[in-house]
Amino acid sequence: MRLLKAVWHNVWAVILATLIGAVIAFAYVTLAVTPLYQSKVLMYVNNSSFSVSTASVSISSGDISASQSLVATYAVIMNTRTVLDQVADEAGLNYSYSELSSMISTSSVDDTEVFQVVVTSSNPEEAALIANTIAEVFPDVVSDIVEGSSAKVVDYAVVPTTKSSPSVTRYTMMGALIGFILSVAVIVVLELMDTLIHDEDYLLTNYKNIPVLASIPDMDSTGSSSKGGYYSGYYGHDYSKSGGGKK
Repeated sequence: MRLLKAVWHNVWAVILATLIGAVIAFAYVTLAVTPLYQSKVLMYVNNSSFSVSTASVSISSGDISASQSLVATYAVIMNTRTVLDQVADEAGLNYSYSELSSMISTSSVDDTEVFQVVVTSSNPEEAALIANTIAEVFPDVVSDIVEGSSAKVVDYAVVPTTKSSPSVTRYTMMGALIGFILSVAVIVVLELMDTLIHDEDYLLTNYKNIPVLASIPDMDSTGSSSKGGYYSGYYGHDYSKSGGGKK
């Protein structure tokens, strides 16, 4: 209860620190953080044996399972130096292998034979260019490496119009939360380190074996107490809170 009272008595400082934290985080994310954009291309893993007739095309469940298992293999091939160096040359980009690899991520779409290649860049046009270059280069490379398999483009990449990160709302809320936590922590630490006796209640609560003989009022600069009432004055005279005449 003591710590809660200390926080409540300084609630204005908590509110101020929360607002300052939110403003600092908002300014940081809008002025200092480079926005990133993502562009993705969808590709289909083809590993089926087609029995083509004039009436039908048969695809077995084993072909579908094999195609799904190849997604992880394709992801490894995607991040090889053979593929990424060729992508950088075709796109005319001056990126090293490690730089380009850090910009690309691959994943399966809902455990299907379709996988997506996501390119993240600070330039939206560049992100779409790299993704579409991968869509052109990768099918030829994978057909040469994995026999009987191929990759076909399902959906080409487009230039993103909205940034993927950072989130201004998220950063602002995090800044406000940090300001709130820090302000409460400072108030609690200062309260715990405070060894002064401020009132009679503190003595009665924490030192019950020590008798209180007298209480000295806290007088302000005008000679009156902020709590009102009459107090013992000079030479035994009492003075009212308003500084009136002798009693």
